[in-house]
Amino acid sequence: GFNWDVRNNRSTQLRGGTGVFTGRPLYVWISNQIGQNGIITGLEEIDNTTARPFNPNPERYKPTNVTGAPAATYEVNYTTPDFRFPQQWRSNLAIDQRLPYGFVLTGEAIYGRDLNGISYINANLSAPDGRFAGPDNRDRWFQDDCPTVPGTQQRVNCNITAAFVLGNQNVGSNYTLSASLEKSFSSGFFFKAAYNFSQARNLNDPGSIASGSWTGNQTIDPNNPRLAFSTYSPGHRSFLVTSYRREYFNFGATTVSLFAERFTGGNVSYTYGGDFNGDGGVSNDLLYIPRDRSEIQFQQFTASGRTFTVQEQADRWEEFVAQDPYLSTRRGQYAERGAFFLPQVLRADFAVIQDVFRPINGKRNNLQVRLDIFN
Repeated sequence: GFNWDVRNNRSTQLRGGTGVFTGRPLYVWISNQIGQNGIITGLEEIDNTTARPFNPNPERYKPTNVTGAPAATYEVNYTTPDFRFPQQWRSNLAIDQRLPYGFVLTGEAIYGRDLNGISYINANLSAPDGRFAGPDNRDRWFQDDCPTVPGTQQRVNCNITAAFVLGNQNVGSNYTLSASLEKSFSSGFFFKAAYNFSQARNLNDPGSIASGSWTGNQTIDPNNPRLAFSTYSPGHRSFLVTSYRREYFNFGATTVSLFAERFTGGNVSYTYGGDFNGDGGVSNDLLYIPRDRSEIQFQQFTASGRTFTVQEQADRWEEFVAQDPYLSTRRGQYAERGAFFLPQVLRADFAVIQDVFRPINGKRNNLQVRLDIFN
């Protein structure tokens, strides 16, 4: 890192640095191996309710004889032997410039790249049974790999519900661009305005549970996710801070401040409901946006006494896509994970602070009363 006073008068400060950063590891990723090892926890999939109807007594179906043998079906979690906790290469470059009338302008750029990021696959996912026919031709699973257990069209080993493997990836990246302008006035007035734009991309956003980290990852190919926006990609943010402090008679001081900000309200993905491709993940299949009406078929139906014609549905679909700032740009393509950023949110917080001073044993002591209004 470096911090350079360019003109030796603190009017222009150039600073920056680069390095490899390792954060505190999340040991829950490793503990998933312990909790899901095929021995501690088993799973029975029973669709026939006549065999074992619901019973509020938790002892009703408890086994009477426990031998220690593996359960009939179970989930297992693995970690690749060469797994490393997350590390990121990060660099930044910034300049602080004093302007006329005491204003200070700051600009900064930060770039980070995963050296050891996080990834998940389901090693028990069988090869797909085919593809969809039509413009959306993604892989799909529809034939049961285990005929004795209906609804298991995506297993290599019939006894294993899933085998989630924790590994590394090095393609995730992020960057931040920011600028600010501030000034402190001798009268007690302070002003600062700033703008920030940040973007982060990765293969997935891992959680504390291996299964959710895989099934909850919106994608087209479940074991080969594309580089896409992180759920924590911030987007735009700007804020304004003003405050005024007045001290009087060595008795007290009053401060009034306002903090207003405008920020992106988050980002979401367009997905199908349910398990669209049959891979075992629910609501994680990214939407295909038809190029035009020729790529989507509607059926006339009646609901609550109202008949919806094919033409009416096609018109409403076209209107919806046309008015959407994201879908209208993705015609004939798949939606991207986390690519639709919600509208910006504006909020302002106001505070009044009253300080009362009093000397005790030669030292000034302070009592503060504060009123905050959060909007």
